[in-house]
Order: sequence, then structure tokens, then C-alpha cells
Amino acid sequence: MKINALLDVNLVAHETADEVAVLLELEAPAAPTTKRAPASLQVVLDRSGSMGGAPLEGAKQALVALVRRLEPTDNFGLVTFDDTAQVVVPAGPLTAKEAVVAQICAVHAGGTTDLSAGYLRGLREIRRAATTGGTVLVVSDGHVNAGVSAPDAFATITAKAYADGVVTSTLGYGRGYDETLLAAIARAGSGNHVFAADPDAAGAAIAGEVDGLLDKVVQALALTVRFAPAVRFLRLFNDLPAQQIGAGEVMIELGDLFAEEGRKVLLKLGVPAMAKLGLAKVATLELAYVELPGLVEHVASLPITVNVVPGDEAAGRVAHPTVSSEVLFQEAQDMKRQASEAFERGDLDAGQRLLGETTSRLRRALDVSPEAVKPEIRAELDDVNCMDQMTRDVGAAHMSKVSRDSYHQMNRKRGRTPVRPDDEQDR
Repeated sequence: MKINALLDVNLVAHETADEVAVLLELEAPAAPTTKRAPASLQVVLDRSGSMGGAPLEGAKQALVALVRRLEPTDNFGLVTFDDTAQVVVPAGPLTAKEAVVAQICAVHAGGTTDLSAGYLRGLREIRRAATTGGTVLVVSDGHVNAGVSAPDAFATITAKAYADGVVTSTLGYGRGYDETLLAAIARAGSGNHVFAADPDAAGAAIAGEVDGLLDKVVQALALTVRFAPAVRFLRLFNDLPAQQIGAGEVMIELGDLFAEEGRKVLLKLGVPAMAKLGLAKVATLELAYVELPGLVEHVASLPITVNVVPGDEAAGRVAHPTVSSEVLFQEAQDMKRQASEAFERGDLDAGQRLLGETTSRLRRALDVSPEAVKPEIRAELDDVNCMDQMTRDVGAAHMSKVSRDSYHQMNRKRGRTPVRPDDEQDR
């Protein structure tokens, strides 16, 4: 694992309280040359009445393609749900692929939507079949109208599953699903949340989830921040599960990483006034993870220090452009999240105004960023401009989902390596 930490400023004025932003950059190891360990994937598929026709047929085709890509040693299971849950393919090794394909093809649309029944049944299946954890992928197109429906209650369930080694990802299908609920499920489950407008997009999203699963090299990555006395944890910019685990200690869940995947985590710390000149440690970042396929546990520590200098010397400091641009980039993502929430309420005007705020911060980020960072900020600017232009054409419901999907990728999974060209050619 490659680990790098940058501070926006590493000089702080003598006897003056200050704030310091810390950008943690991670890169997962390359894929091992040895045969990969068996993967475990449990699909929980909505087959409620609204999925009838093209949506369900598209999802079934994507699942058939998924099964054909997996090895016979991989664990796969399929649970469907409407008002009740049904085990279509019991979780286990794919030793009879054609039989599994036939079972998938026989799925048909049913009644109402009790997602919790399907998810809880899927959890039981993957726990039964997988000894080292796995991934549950929830595919749904509707608002839950039976069972557990409160985002916080559902997030508690998925967080507990993640603590047991099970990652939960969600795929919102079409324009009718509850993006707040599905995003909360994925966040607490340390997985991905993806929006698919049509069967083709759903197929690509499911294929992408499998790419990550089969290329996974790091599992259960957690960042613990230990603060020096009087240092305060002001903000975690990334929308990641975090909890205080002791006095001056916060643990942040980063989930799993695939081969050579990059991640960025941005923090802000409040540094107290310090009387002693020279280097001072303000925090220690500790990364704990399991490396696959050997299930080797690693712990890496990185001290974060500042240089306490006289006030006149600190007055001439220049902020690190990479960190400064990342702060603005993440402030833009917060505006985008607020835009998504406005669109979800049906408020097009507020949503567009907030997208304008997103653009403004991205332009400021572009102004201060180093040349190496500018291309990704320009690409994000292009994406936000496209969202703004399409808003009046597609409506609030669609824009809420598009912007929430984008927020997930640019904030929660910030820095995630895009699909590589050779992967594109393989598909």
C-alpha cells in the first residue's frame, strides 16, 4: 500500500491557534500474480411489479453475464424480493452454471417492495456460504412500501454486516427508487451506490461491481486518527462512516480496494496555540487492512507534524496547492449533495442554484490547483455543466439520482481509479 500525507500548511505561528487540512492519498497494491482467492457475491434483486418488462429482463441479462464471468470456485447467490423474499439460487460455488442461468431466467415480476426482507435473507445466505466475508449487491427500482424503510434503521443493519466482513453496494434502477435510502445503505455498508437509468446502464454498473470484486486486493481498510493533546478533529470532508473509539481517537471506515485503486481522504484539524518552537506532532494516522489473497493483516502508522515558527515567519507561508484545491473540490461536492437533496424535494430552482455554487467552487479549485490536478477538475466541471444543462429536460427526480451518484464517486470514493482501458476492451 502506498501512503502519502500532505498538509495545506506545515508552518503554524508560535502561540497562535490554527487550522490545518490533511490530505491522505492511498494506492492499493498491484494484483498478485498468484491465483486469486474465491470471491463471494450475493445479489438481492427487486422483482416487484414496477420491475416488470424491460427493467427486470435487463437485470436478468446482466446477472447471466455476471455468472458466466465468475469461476466455478466463486460463491454466488440470488435472492429476489417483492412483498416477501425468495431464495432463487442458494449461495455457494458455481459448479453448475447453466442451472443457475436457468434459475435466473425464470424470475418474474411480483407485488410490493419489502427490501429489508430480501436484504436480510441475502445476508443469511452469504454468511452461510462465505467464510471470509463478501459483497451483497442490492438492485431495486422502487420506494420501499413494506418492512424496514427508515434510512438510519437500515444503515444500522448494513453497518453491522460490514463489521462482520460483508460489504453492501446498491444499484438504483430507473427514476422511481429512493436514492436517500439506497445511498445510506451503501454508505453504512462501505460499498458503492450507482444510478442506472436503463437496462444497458444497469448491465454496465453490475459489470463494474464485479470488476472490483474480482480485482479486490485490500479488505476492511480502516483509518484511525489519534490526536495529540488539545488538537481537535474539526471535519472529515468525505462522507464515510466514522466513530469516536476513545479519547482523542476517531476511526474511519474506507471499505475494500481493488488492485492499484487510489483513494483520497481529506481531514481538517484544529491546532492549539503552542509555546515551544520547532516540530510538533499533532496527530498520528494509522491504517489497518487485510491484504488478499493471503489474508495478511497490515498496520501502518504515519505521524502528522507541523513546524511552530515565529509569527512573522508563519505570515509568509504559502498553502500547498494540491491540498487547497482538494478542499475547494470537496466543498463543491457538498454543494452537489445539497443540490441532489433539493432535486429530491422537487425544487428545481434550488437544485440549479446549488449546482451553480458547485461550479463556482470548482473554478476556484482549478485556479489554485497544480497542473497535474487540473484535468480531473476540468472533467468534473464538464460533468456538472452537463447536469445543469439537462435539468429542465429530464426533471427533478432524474437529476436527484444523477447528482447523488456523482457525489458518491467524487466524495465517498474520491480518487478511485477509473476502469482501465484494458478492462474496457475485455467487455
